[in-house]
Amino acid sequence: MRCTRIIFVYLLVLPAAGILLNSCGSAGSDKEKNAIEFDEANKDLKKSIEEVVYNIPSPSEIPYLIQQTGADFNQSLINPISNAQQYTQRSDKTALNLGIYAADIGYLVSYDKAQEAINYLNACKTLADNLGVVQSFDLEMLKRFEANINNKDSLTALLDKSLKHTERYLQDDRRSRLSALIVAGSFVEGLYISTGLVNTYPKNILPDDKRNIILTPLIQVILNQRKAVSDMVKMLSSIEQPENSSLLKDFQDLEKTYAELNIEEQIRNNRADLMLSDKNLVQISAIVQKIRSEIVR
Repeated sequence: MRCTRIIFVYLLVLPAAGILLNSCGSAGSDKEKNAIEFDEANKDLKKSIEEVVYNIPSPSEIPYLIQQTGADFNQSLINPISNAQQYTQRSDKTALNLGIYAADIGYLVSYDKAQEAINYLNACKTLADNLGVVQSFDLEMLKRFEANINNKDSLTALLDKSLKHTERYLQDDRRSRLSALIVAGSFVEGLYISTGLVNTYPKNILPDDKRNIILTPLIQVILNQRKAVSDMVKMLSSIEQPENSSLLKDFQDLEKTYAELNIEEQIRNNRADLMLSDKNLVQISAIVQKIRSEIVR
């Protein structure tokens, strides 16, 4: 009787054990499969970001174009460095505002405000350190920045190099999403400064025709970002997560508004001045301001 019970228990346990072993093997297989899929997705994301970054203006490019138009510097358009510490609580906020500050540095350097730019570099260091990228804005980089304080080209090259190092590090560390957000923050700030300069330019000092002559080059800088906006939508679509879904939606709205401007014809006819009173340009400014406000708050 005891032998029969043992055999009966053995017959029950053996299939159960087989099921358990099979499920363990299946779990291990699923885990391995998920790891492979994650690696492939990360490679695709990294490639997508690299393609977009290649086409997106660098943090110093739009500020330089703004300076070349002859527009006056506007301190109120950059993000105060006193805000830096409040962005260290969430990595997405940290990355976006690292991009914001990088563009601000480009703007400061373009207008020969090198000492203030150094102060902003320290804010970038705070945010980069928070992301675990300790070498991009380290003491050596700050020393090199100070040593080249009177050389605008060298300063912009150092800035771009430091940000590229940060982006590459995050991509290699399988945090490509944060790298993309840095790029997004930098681009938003350049566009925000451009639209801000147009919108804050005095309306009652000059006749409309002379005012248009001054503002047309600035507006062309804004209009020329249409493709970059589409590239940003492509990049943000590949990293969409709940915390940045509103950012993607706003960029999609921005892309749609750009498409309605008939930009190519206006530029071809050298009539960017017509955009001054265009409701779509007003809408572009409003969307850019909304995106930027949500990033820096």
